[in-house]
Amino acid sequence: MSSARHYTLTLSCPDRVGIVAAVSTFVANHQGWIVEAQHHADRVAQRFFMRQEILAESLPFGIEVFREQFAAIAESFQMEWNITDSAQKKRVVILVSKLEHCLYDLLSRWQSGELDVEIPCVISNHDVFRKFVEWHEIPFYYVPVMPDTKADAFDKVMHLFDNAKGDVMILARYMQVLSPEMCDRYSGRIINIHHSFLPSFVGAKPYHQAYERGVKLTGATCHYVTADLDAGPIIEQDVIRIDHSDSVDDLVRYGKDIEKAVLARGLRYHVEDRVLVHGNKTVVFR
Repeated sequence: MSSARHYTLTLSCPDRVGIVAAVSTFVANHQGWIVEAQHHADRVAQRFFMRQEILAESLPFGIEVFREQFAAIAESFQMEWNITDSAQKKRVVILVSKLEHCLYDLLSRWQSGELDVEIPCVISNHDVFRKFVEWHEIPFYYVPVMPDTKADAFDKVMHLFDNAKGDVMILARYMQVLSPEMCDRYSGRIINIHHSFLPSFVGAKPYHQAYERGVKLTGATCHYVTADLDAGPIIEQDVIRIDHSDSVDDLVRYGKDIEKAVLARGLRYHVEDRVLVHGNKTVVFR
């Protein structure tokens, strides 16, 4: 990603001749400087995907005028498109339960400046990380989730997210199944991380189950949340090899390490507008 202020234009549309030429000509006609450009044509779906970073200072107008003037081109190609300003940091709301590794990693990357976002709050259904979060001078909200109050709890979470003007919600090992209403309301804006044993080892103690089966790989999957549990569009995955000498504790440790890395990469791709969703698949411009 360019360090200078830039606009990121992303789009997808039915594939046809002239898309790249039309977009590039529009930018060039306004003396725009394209500092990064990527595109992909899905021959099976007959759909075209593009991402461009345009140096903001090279254009004679701001992002709102860009939207107005680009709209005619977008309509002519039936584009689904968006443009964002790198000067406007994405606001990331983190949800967590009692497993700390992903929360700790994200806050460390944020505090060091490696993750260039704003974190307006952390929400949890347990109160164990309050002091840790507040030490970072981030508001912490405890929202217990009980079987008979789950709907009210999720209403409160949505209220907190909206009040925080959140752009994306991160489930940093938040061990609750979100309501279909939440999944629909924030479609493409909720990111989850889980071990990649699914669907083979479901329920409690998946690493113990995997150890008993003698698996040779462990991994993690970062995906968008949908009403279909753990079945949303995948953003990022990775694996690590294990062998007969590894204990259950080793598997758990490997799992935590890879979950942290995969979630951080997936979140980075999202906040840098590198992920385009089409159906239940993604195009990720790394």
